[in-house]
Amino acid sequence: MNTTEQSFLTLINQHKAIIHKISRMYMHGDEERRDLFQEIVLQLWKAYPTFKGHSKFTTWMYRVALNTALVYFKKEIRKVDKSPLEDGIDLIDESDGADKEERLAYLYKAVQELNAVEKALIFLFLEDQSHREIAENLGISEVNARVRLSRTKDKLQSIIKKNGYEF
Repeated sequence: MNTTEQSFLTLINQHKAIIHKISRMYMHGDEERRDLFQEIVLQLWKAYPTFKGHSKFTTWMYRVALNTALVYFKKEIRKVDKSPLEDGIDLIDESDGADKEERLAYLYKAVQELNAVEKALIFLFLEDQSHREIAENLGISEVNARVRLSRTKDKLQSIIKKNGYEF
């Protein structure tokens, strides 16, 4: 294995949680998540020679992974018209154990009702990205990121209320 391959594998291993989270946000079945995970890693590998280090690796990784997820998600929607409220999603809270897992499940289930761009906005927000970083990752202005994120949070809250997921 050459140094480029080793470097790539080390970085992917260090930041694989990002890929898992994106896969979970966009796909609700275990098999679909695994397929998306593999597709993201493949696209990261193909794009790795273009990474010049002008930004943090994770910033570049978010951009490639989210773009891959958006394209993959659109392909999946064209293949099968599935209900966005099937089993297998999750939510983040400061709760403990089973309660935290239940809340996490409600969040991810509600997120499935968002469109692909809204999912990316929420994902980056949950990753503690600033409005500027969100804008950079999605290729939009900072003001646009702020407005769209606010609207998406409101929409997500409405979905949570509509489905009786309130805590």
